[in-house]
Amino acid sequence: MRIAFLSVFYPYRGGIAQFNAHLCEAMGQDGEVRVFNFSRQYPDFLFPGKTQYVTEQDKAMPVESTRILDSINPFSWRRTAREILRWKLDIVVFSYWMSFFAPAFGCVASALRRRGVKCITVVHNAIPHEPKFFDKPLARWFFRKNDLLVSMCDAVTADIRSLCPDARIIQRPHPVYDHFGQKQDKAAAQAALSLKPGLRTLLFFGLIRDYKGLDLLIDALPLLGDGYQLVIAGESYGSFEKYQAQIDASGCADRIHVLNRYIDDEEVPGLFSAADLCVLPYRSATQSGITAIALHFDLPLVATPVGGLAESIERPGIGLMTEAISAEAIARSINAFFETGPDTFVENIRRAKANMTWPAFAETLLAGLTR
Repeated sequence: MRIAFLSVFYPYRGGIAQFNAHLCEAMGQDGEVRVFNFSRQYPDFLFPGKTQYVTEQDKAMPVESTRILDSINPFSWRRTAREILRWKLDIVVFSYWMSFFAPAFGCVASALRRRGVKCITVVHNAIPHEPKFFDKPLARWFFRKNDLLVSMCDAVTADIRSLCPDARIIQRPHPVYDHFGQKQDKAAAQAALSLKPGLRTLLFFGLIRDYKGLDLLIDALPLLGDGYQLVIAGESYGSFEKYQAQIDASGCADRIHVLNRYIDDEEVPGLFSAADLCVLPYRSATQSGITAIALHFDLPLVATPVGGLAESIERPGIGLMTEAISAEAIARSINAFFETGPDTFVENIRRAKANMTWPAFAETLLAGLTR
């Protein structure tokens, strides 16, 4: 089987590129895979971070690719389709996460389907967390050009179904990110981060955006008492000033440690090894790549009941869900976690991640076309 994979890959950074690299490797066990990448992913003025590219410190999987698709140049869309067709493929796989790419992906998919190529798309988000008026029509247009859509949680499946009621959809959980290396000694990891020993350590990890609810977690910390400290690790998309003002007014500033920047892959093991609990205080969500990292490091989670978090965290028993999306509810669930203790959660994590492998995900994806 010859499989073309069109999406974002190395040297671009980020969770989607990492996801694609792992899936590409897994699909290569059952077929010949050729990767087609962006020549330009975003125009610089549209990208909110400092750089779109990996750094020397990232443990990104280098993936050989044909960098051909320019997200804003329609001439490159036709050229991409022609180049893929020259390879005489059987299947093309897309990885979709926002409607900005729907026109480019949709034009390529249309050209390939006219030549009998089957199209599969892994849908990370069908409807964005911060939606615009054009998101739904663009997503609907692109999804209808696929033979199969792959979801990783009930919430995304429902969103796809609301846009395309007749779409063929299969669902399988997000696999575990296992490329970050081994868990480190907790005391050593905390010392390296200049954390206070003996305190219960909470971790907020990942890009900082309004929908991720960091403000709720900052407000929850004073409710927990002096025995807790919080590590905030991630680049803020937008100003961090409002969060810093919260921290300064919280009375807990000496127990809140901020790394407001992109976190290189080599730093990830230390952060997750130093923590007792990962907290996802989101206001909206689908599945979370942060959960896939926490699972690798056997780190339990507390999360708000939004999107697919309940099915990925509460259902397998790898953490606790809050009763509401509020600072008070987050504080209660964090307290409940430490009253229960981590042992049962860690045991459930080890059991759950045994089935959340990349080869199993790839097998489900490719088998979906024959069902």
